[in-house]
Amino acid sequence: MKAEIGIIGGSGFYSLLENAESSDIETEYGKPSDRVSVGKIGGRDVAFIPRHGSKHTIPPHMVPYRANIEALHMLGVNRIIATGAVGSLNPEFRIGEIVLLDQFVNLTYGRKDTFYDADQVAHVSTADPYCDEMRAVAARSAEALELECREKASVLVVNGPRFSTKAESRFFSRQGFDLINMTQYPEVALARERCICYIGIAMVTDYDAGIVGVGGPDPVSYGEVTRTFAKSVESVKALAKRIVVDLPSARGCRCGSALDSALAKA
Repeated sequence: MKAEIGIIGGSGFYSLLENAESSDIETEYGKPSDRVSVGKIGGRDVAFIPRHGSKHTIPPHMVPYRANIEALHMLGVNRIIATGAVGSLNPEFRIGEIVLLDQFVNLTYGRKDTFYDADQVAHVSTADPYCDEMRAVAARSAEALELECREKASVLVVNGPRFSTKAESRFFSRQGFDLINMTQYPEVALARERCICYIGIAMVTDYDAGIVGVGGPDPVSYGEVTRTFAKSVESVKALAKRIVVDLPSARGCRCGSALDSALAKA
């Protein structure tokens, strides 16, 4: 099986693919979160991996991020569309909105976050971690679908699986972060190490605990997140499908040269 575009997201995205076939893939970093499905969208070969497994049994800190990215790399993927739920740390980012990420801040710990931890050292730049070309295409695709979509946001990535205390949330909000999530890192950084373009499409499912006092509802609960996600998923699926169709066949960004000056020389 081969694919040019990868999608990482929830199990609801299986229905995107036409004539999908699933297979087990073993990488040198272990198995990915689940079987990898490869099918067609608009005539293009697309691979899909459910980040938390098909039955959502893998918590954020246990996701096999390296195996997921490596499996897509082995299939020939050079662009990834990644979807996920986020909480709002900024009242301007409202529940139900779709947001295209452009920056992250990492506060996770203990995660395997590089492919270069033996024999070779790489210092890959993540100054601009998300592909500008893909984000521009996504913005145009959202406009064509008449979807409300913000084109930029910073996301704070925490380890999870617990949600923040109010004190933590207020602190994060005061730092100027827009959104909070548990899975963007190291996924986006690993994609950069494999020279794969990556776009993060976020669904705002809740207001984080610390901004409840400025207009949000009760502190976030998993039930609230899943209910809001269910309402938004069809719009995000439509957007992902449109992005696949709208992407130019050749990449016009710099993601493919991410390793050009990153590898340390002996």
